[in-house]
Amino acid sequence: MDSIKLLLVEDDNSFRQITKDSLEMTGKYDVFDAKNGLDGYDAYKSFAPDVIVTDIDMPVMSGLEMIAKIRKEDPDIPILITSGMTDPKNIGKGYALEIDNYIKKPYLPAELDHCIKVIFRRINRTIKINNEENKIYPLGLFSFDLKNHCLIREDEKTNLTTREAQILQLLYEDKGSVVKRKDILERFWGTDDYFNSRSLDVFVSKLRKCLEEDESVEIVTVRGEGLRLSF
Repeated sequence: MDSIKLLLVEDDNSFRQITKDSLEMTGKYDVFDAKNGLDGYDAYKSFAPDVIVTDIDMPVMSGLEMIAKIRKEDPDIPILITSGMTDPKNIGKGYALEIDNYIKKPYLPAELDHCIKVIFRRINRTIKINNEENKIYPLGLFSFDLKNHCLIREDEKTNLTTREAQILQLLYEDKGSVVKRKDILERFWGTDDYFNSRSLDVFVSKLRKCLEEDESVEIVTVRGEGLRLSF
């Protein structure tokens, strides 16, 4: 794409304008800004952004409420949340809504630009994988359909999110071996910080629940090292 269409949702007028101007000066971004989650949601519908950067605590509608509405319509659009308050509960709620990253305020526009670059590199890898010939992997009593992001058992299908399918594929490709947590985090989140690590735990917990009908299939946590898929 010639320029990245970025939706910036931020209630601090001064910080929002500085960030918008700085990003647009690079020549890489076309920025639409909004001052709260409700305006942000309306802008998402009309502006059709490539990426969303949003604060959490805002009047009228919070960033998390906005993300929840958007995720019902678009599970794949990249979303970063920003906040000067590092409440683990709020950050955890964001990752439960499948945000792509968290960046602490105040941040430099160059730092935000770097985070967005990492996300788009990851997206390009995912697109490449999804454009490959459809792969269905045997997994105990299940079949793992990578392209369609689902687990199949007889006539029953369990849908997976994109991130869940990515993690399961990575573990499957190295089945029987330990995949380091740091490698998983850096590959799919860009960094191995605390909040990303907690998000990984959430996705692994969901995968275990999807696989629990077959006791022979297990995602094992190897303390201090990483994860191993055994079946």
